[in-house]
Amino acid sequence: MIRKTFLAATTALAFAATSAFAGGHSMDIVDTAKEAGTFETLLAAATAAGLVDTLKGDGPLTVFAPTDAAFAALPEGTVETLLMPENKDQLVSILTYHVVAGKVMSTDLSDDMMAKTVQGTDIMIDLDNGVMVNDASVVTADIEASNGVIHVIDKVIMPK
Repeated sequence: MIRKTFLAATTALAFAATSAFAGGHSMDIVDTAKEAGTFETLLAAATAAGLVDTLKGDGPLTVFAPTDAAFAALPEGTVETLLMPENKDQLVSILTYHVVAGKVMSTDLSDDMMAKTVQGTDIMIDLDNGVMVNDASVVTADIEASNGVIHVIDKVIMPK
């Protein structure tokens, strides 16, 4: 019951936020993230990794997007190290671990579901205590863009 109430509240919040973020879905994932103003680190990382064109492409893609605060919570120096050109492969691996091919809305999720990431390995979706992606909480779901959907998460998830 709590899970359904949470999902309904999250979905309602997302519908209210969607037009503010995506301008009626006319903006792609990158422009939607820029407009939100809380994904500067993610966008800088996508630029350093050479993934901006992919995120602006036709899609559809589902992005589990960590906020700037999520990146700031990483151990000191982690972001700076990942942004170095010699660490591009590791950065690409981490960022593509946050992306699933296709448009996956919150209503498509089921408890203990596994989803294949663009990076090639699976993430676990858990609905027991709100919506979790591995050990990150979804704080805002279903922000639609012209080429997919963004789900905001509170932690950077790392591939094994």
